[in-house]
Amino acid sequence: MKYYASKTLHLSFDEAADRFTKALSEQGFGVVSRVNLSDKIKEKVGKDMPEYTIFGACNPALAWEALQVDDKIGIMLPCNFIVQQKDSDTVEVAIVDPAVALQPVDNPALQPISDMAREKLINALESL
Repeated sequence: MKYYASKTLHLSFDEAADRFTKALSEQGFGVVSRVNLSDKIKEKVGKDMPEYTIFGACNPALAWEALQVDDKIGIMLPCNFIVQQKDSDTVEVAIVDPAVALQPVDNPALQPISDMAREKLINALESL
């Protein structure tokens, strides 16, 4: 089972990140964290790599529902997505599949919530 879904875009890195952030907003998600991994790798390891940023996205309504089922589920949140530069005019946006990410939790009551999160994330990705 694939643990992510992705879309390749012919946009600048910043434009792709902005568009996806807006598309997520339309699905009830907000960006709660942003880590520029390429900068961290350069700083800590001294290696250069193409632009690569990890974003954490949260849908508060879905998070609330999940917390009502399992109060430790917060360790599996937020839903991550990445934006990475593939070449000079191509970027890729990839999202985690929440249903796959939550498989180790093994709680059937979380399935409808993770399915809804997946649907909303896929809708945002497909809207790009």
